[in-house]
Amino acid sequence: MLRIAVPNKGSLSGPAADMLHEAGYQQRRETKELRIVDPENDVEFFYLRPRDIAIYVASGQLDIGITGRDLLIDSGANAEEILPLGFARSTFRFATKPGIVGNDLADLNGKTVATSYEGIVAKHLADHGIDASVVHLDGAVETAIQLGVAQVIADVVETGTSLRNAGLEVVGDPIMKSEAVVIRRTDADAEEPKVQQFLRRLQGVLVARTYVMMDYDCRVEQLEKAVALTPGLESPTVSPLHNEGWVAVRAMVPAKEAQRIMDDLYDIGARAILTTAIHACRL
Repeated sequence: MLRIAVPNKGSLSGPAADMLHEAGYQQRRETKELRIVDPENDVEFFYLRPRDIAIYVASGQLDIGITGRDLLIDSGANAEEILPLGFARSTFRFATKPGIVGNDLADLNGKTVATSYEGIVAKHLADHGIDASVVHLDGAVETAIQLGVAQVIADVVETGTSLRNAGLEVVGDPIMKSEAVVIRRTDADAEEPKVQQFLRRLQGVLVARTYVMMDYDCRVEQLEKAVALTPGLESPTVSPLHNEGWVAVRAMVPAKEAQRIMDDLYDIGARAILTTAIHACRL
């Protein structure tokens, strides 16, 4: 039975559960449940603190887990990312009061940086040869500068509103970009069949969320132009219609571009243009 760690709370929890449900897996009904068994899929789910998941997976007690790339790197655990999941995206940046440091990473030499992600920041500084002290703080770190604990902070930046409200500004390039990822122990069998099946299911969900199926009719003489607009993942399906000189075309297209593609197809003479959602797929 495949043993999988899933975030039990926070921004990772809900989207992870939704994705697993879309992939056909049973999920818990109450947040108090810490473990459920899905016998039909031969899977056992453990609901754990997101920050602890990499540690459990690295120990070998659990086969794979869903956590944040930031939490994986920060843990320093013997685990690796095997599939990005496209949700819970965030960017880590340095920030400080105006005039404290410049926009060059070298300006952090000799400074103290406060952060909740000591592992990420310490590694980033060491990789770039920066001699700075790192202070670990749990929770919000914006007040660290005001209280004299540090000259610089390193934290998740989305809109930057909370930083501006604290009188801080972003400096330097991003430390890293994070998102939800599937992880496994670094020395685990990369071709383990149950893991590969799990990954195929999640990849199917990612594709189904990204693409729609588009069907339309067009005249044969316009087919090459139409196919150029809807190349599909490999090649579109083209079938002759009862009316001579017309064909029916079916192809997968990016959902975010579907309306523009429909307009372009109509302009070249395509008709009966339809889009339908994709609920599951295997590629």
